[in-house]
Amino acid sequence: MTADAQYSEILRRILDTGDRRVDRTRVGTLSVFGVTTRFDLSHGAVPLLTTKRVSWKTAVKEMLWFLTGRTNIRELLEQNVRIWTDWPLARYRRETGEAIDQAAFEARILEDVVFAERWGELGPVYGKQWRRWLGADGREYDQIAAVIDQLRTTPSSRRILFHGWNVAELGDMALPPCHMVYQYHVTSDGRLNSLLFQRSCDAMLGLPFNWIGATALHLMLAQQAGLTPGEFVWMGGDVHLYLNHLDQAREQLLRAPRDTPRMTLRPAASIDDYAIRDFAVEGYDPHPAIRAEVAV
Repeated sequence: MTADAQYSEILRRILDTGDRRVDRTRVGTLSVFGVTTRFDLSHGAVPLLTTKRVSWKTAVKEMLWFLTGRTNIRELLEQNVRIWTDWPLARYRRETGEAIDQAAFEARILEDVVFAERWGELGPVYGKQWRRWLGADGREYDQIAAVIDQLRTTPSSRRILFHGWNVAELGDMALPPCHMVYQYHVTSDGRLNSLLFQRSCDAMLGLPFNWIGATALHLMLAQQAGLTPGEFVWMGGDVHLYLNHLDQAREQLLRAPRDTPRMTLRPAASIDDYAIRDFAVEGYDPHPAIRAEVAV
């Protein structure tokens, strides 16, 4: 099934059977538990929705930022990526009492390095855990480098995975990891399969980004290990629509899917050398974007 078809099934399931819950944000959700999707990446097709425009470059830039191991939003804002601003902005307003708007806050982050160091920091989120996990022995562990080494040297291993759920540091994170465990599987004919388990998923805003980010990482890892892309499996725990996203979901379900786009990736010397210019998407002709508010 195409990404659009599987995504539509998820939206319908939530709208038809979702449990109405009061969540952490107090916005409220309709929630279902336990969702699985599967995508064949072997011929270049990617799970990029066509029933609404998804800013795929933003999703890939976010993944590339994770891979740097850095955790400050200033680097994202320099690339015009604003999807992480809500959390430090909310903290700034809460701790200072200043009713600053998002544009002014982002401008200060970009203009003032000292301000950015204090207020643009997200804590030990994704990239920190992926590239610089601090062990009890005081050493930092690069999980991504370890995965690439395993893919190259022990491809039949059942231990090729990384995750971000560092219990000791959850309280210091702006947001605990939602997409938290990535596992990899190499077939005897050299295809790389991946599985992502996501504990919590905002189906309207987060899921389309999560699929593309994980796909971009899948393609990079396959290339670095000399493998060909195989299947990407996504598994969601609590998959939900916020109550202020229900109309948007219904609108999207009325739209007819279009042809599946394809993604290509130029080679890079290492996992750290990829840039957004190395990614290209062909045949993407989506419906217009659908606006929805982020619940913080």
